[in-house]
Amino acid sequence: MTQGPLHGVRVLDLSRVLAGPWATQTLADLGAEVIKIERPGAGDDTRLWGPPFTTRTDGSRGDAAYFLCANRGKKSVELDIATPEGAEAVRKLAATCDVVVENFKTGGLKKYGLDWPSLEKVNPRLVYCSITGFGQDGPDARRAGYDYMIQAMGGLMSITGQPDGAPGAEPMKVGVAVVDLFTGLYASNAILAALMHARATGEGQHVDVALFDVQAAMLANQATNFFVSGKAPTRMGNAHPNLAPYQPFPCTDGVVIIAVGADGQFRALCGALGAPGMGSDPRFSTNAARIENRATLTAELSALTAGHEMKALMALLEGAGVPCGPVNTVDQVFAEPQALHRGLEVEQTRADLSAPVRTVASPIRLSKTPVRYDRPPPALGADTEEVLGGLKGA
Repeated sequence: MTQGPLHGVRVLDLSRVLAGPWATQTLADLGAEVIKIERPGAGDDTRLWGPPFTTRTDGSRGDAAYFLCANRGKKSVELDIATPEGAEAVRKLAATCDVVVENFKTGGLKKYGLDWPSLEKVNPRLVYCSITGFGQDGPDARRAGYDYMIQAMGGLMSITGQPDGAPGAEPMKVGVAVVDLFTGLYASNAILAALMHARATGEGQHVDVALFDVQAAMLANQATNFFVSGKAPTRMGNAHPNLAPYQPFPCTDGVVIIAVGADGQFRALCGALGAPGMGSDPRFSTNAARIENRATLTAELSALTAGHEMKALMALLEGAGVPCGPVNTVDQVFAEPQALHRGLEVEQTRADLSAPVRTVASPIRLSKTPVRYDRPPPALGADTEEVLGGLKGA
């Protein structure tokens, strides 16, 4: 089989929970050898973040499902880095690796001699990625950072949820830990850039990625809306600050998301709903006008969609070239014909578990060096003897 594009890259993963493991899973999917260091007897915190839990072949409780989502493709090594012997083993491993990823508090690894300045001396070509809440400097550098608090502190919750005065109005977090996930993706991108530099020059470097910085970057158009207007965006429920109509609309048996991104699409929408005059109405003919008259627009469109069944309405809109879709539950996502065709579910076996491990496939599609799924998320310490045995004499 074709080797992954990162075949030959060795990664030492000192991270746990989500942001760091998400970054290293991406590298593993792309073919890197990833060695995950875990606390003896306990392992990554997320092994216990359940229910639900897997079941071992002997009927006992296995790992939490949470752990499985971010640790595919890795080798697990039990090692206590707080002991001199454990720290020395990590230093020896770092000397053989291209990348180290850690998410300890800023400065937390210095006392073990496992910080960037220490490991750079051991391996000058090393790419050393630190993932923290607030970065390596600044007044908050020493603070711990967690996805939920960063969603709040970084502004995401201030623009997520129902608007003030609406039922259930309050700042709302996103349903998955998006700051951790985005941080993992930014970290893996930065690591790849640093690896290219190291390959070209022989010079490693320290990669500093902070959840708070990432959340600020994730504000995207909402941040530039503020920079241009001077007004802080607010919660708008499912409406879009810059586009209309771009929200759910009622049907007889549910709701359909309609996402109009151009004036031509809006005219097509009006025609499909049997109201072509709306497309040329001065109140709605341009996106800026539709934003200004959003409440009236929403009411009139809702009256037109409310009498349609969901599938019939989607067929009508798709035929007119209007972007639309259902609000799927998670089980419905993986039953979608497109999901089945694209193979979005990966099934792997692990000898100690009574059922296959199912995870979501990588969205990366490469024509020459495709992603491979060689290893399921590992049992705790499954590879300790293999990896540490290779250090003898080192």
